[in-house]
Amino acid sequence: MGRVTERRKVIRIRDGVVSSRPDTLVAEEPLEIRLNGKPLAITMRTPGDDFALAAGFLVSEGVLANAYDLQNIVYCAGATVDGSNSYNVVDVRTAPDVVMPDITLERNVYTTSSCGLCGKASLDAVRTTARWPIADTPPVRVEPALLASLPDRLRAAQRVFDRTGGLHAAALFSEEGELLDIREDVGRHNAVDKLVGRALQNGDLPLSRVILLVSGRASFELAQKAVMAGIPVLAAVSAPSSLAVDLAAETGLTLVGFLRGSNMNVYAGEDRIALRAAAAQG
Repeated sequence: MGRVTERRKVIRIRDGVVSSRPDTLVAEEPLEIRLNGKPLAITMRTPGDDFALAAGFLVSEGVLANAYDLQNIVYCAGATVDGSNSYNVVDVRTAPDVVMPDITLERNVYTTSSCGLCGKASLDAVRTTARWPIADTPPVRVEPALLASLPDRLRAAQRVFDRTGGLHAAALFSEEGELLDIREDVGRHNAVDKLVGRALQNGDLPLSRVILLVSGRASFELAQKAVMAGIPVLAAVSAPSSLAVDLAAETGLTLVGFLRGSNMNVYAGEDRIALRAAAAQG
């Protein structure tokens, strides 16, 4: 199976001094996801938690909703020409009563490590397929000071990033700030899929009382994945996209961006943020 990191030779130039040394890089390999034997998608990912990644991807696609929908996930033997197992192809088998999406040549998609499903369907598609309307969940109230503390906790828990500097991370926190789970991957959307997939396997969906924190920006795909998993609060250390804000406003998702130190921007769902407490402290 592919490793999380790999070593490569690098030429270093420091203050005009040239040297050669091995460097630790994050591994990136393709993962083909098959659904009941039929190819569905290919994503570039960091090897590890592949079954959770596939399950989480299918939650965001509206195929899976609970552990009972999932029969099993296996690596495909003989995935290469010579018959060896590359551990880069997984087949997800669903329960007989799970409705299959339309898998056509046009539907098969390639997802990159940076943007997820490029050109994904519109806001209407997410609204109509979301199983757990966020606006209907019990209210979650989050103190700005608690949100401000989360990026440091995320960074402290990133094990592979310390060695490579090349991984994104996503983490689930309780409304009290407890770190529940964290996943790293070369792609933010993959890290989120791994979190959601593990939650599905553990029978924890919907994630109606958690905070999802992602490194980097908050794209439409990440907002979509939060909505599809029933997550009420999505926070990012960088900027959201305009479509992510539109989706958050339409679905009731609380979207926070530029979460740095005590500063943050609340783009949607401000009713879940204790703004009066923040104003009093200011």
